[in-house]
Amino acid sequence: MIDTIAVMLMEANEALLSSPKTWAIVGLVFIMAGFVKGVVGMGLPTVAMGLLSVVMVPAQAAAILIIPSFVTNIWQLLAGPSFHALLSRLWAMMIGVAAGTIATGSMLTSGANGLALPALGIALIIYAVLGLAQFRFRVSRANERWMSPAVGLLTGLVTGAAGVFVIPAVPYLQALNLEKEDLIQALGLSFTVSTIALAIALLGGPGQQASSVALIGGSLLALFPAIAGMFLGQWLRSKMSVQTFRKVFFVGLLMLGLYLAAEAIM
Repeated sequence: MIDTIAVMLMEANEALLSSPKTWAIVGLVFIMAGFVKGVVGMGLPTVAMGLLSVVMVPAQAAAILIIPSFVTNIWQLLAGPSFHALLSRLWAMMIGVAAGTIATGSMLTSGANGLALPALGIALIIYAVLGLAQFRFRVSRANERWMSPAVGLLTGLVTGAAGVFVIPAVPYLQALNLEKEDLIQALGLSFTVSTIALAIALLGGPGQQASSVALIGGSLLALFPAIAGMFLGQWLRSKMSVQTFRKVFFVGLLMLGLYLAAEAIM
């Protein structure tokens, strides 16, 4: 498994660096993907994977995505106002995310996740439609004690099986009734833990060094347009009212759900 991942990463690096046209396309894709993440706090992997499929195979696109995804998640986490408060509130959830992801991470390369993505897409569509209809979920502080670790573990199991970080973490965090910037930061925390845990699950072991070296070139170059796009998206988000942000947030979830569901049909 590790050797296969290393080969994919090296192929991605060569695909990016060998063609100026490909690099131009990749740059534009990551500007757009970073912009979406800057506005709604998520969506960079989905947008990038969907658009990059025009010029390269999914394995190459996923390899190029690794560093931009990790760095933008860290940025999103550290840029918010409430890191310590959120960490002390959500630490049990994060432990669950890490444990679940590492437990099922091998499913991504085993081909045993065929129904996971469309099912997640349908769940996101339903949740987004309810949100746009202003049907509000709420989780009380008393219920957080047992729900946070359970939601974290389930999110981790889904992440390891399908490579998607959003279910049920995003609906749960939104149900905590966090302030706009706190919600964005909480998403950054969850996505960062998920990314690290998934990297451990997929790249841990004897082939880790080879894989790490292989991804540096193309993936590192893709980081710069992703950061530029995310900066623009964050600027736009800072100008939004809470109500406008809420609508944009649920529309983003709806688009993500439609994309995941459509992947099963195409």
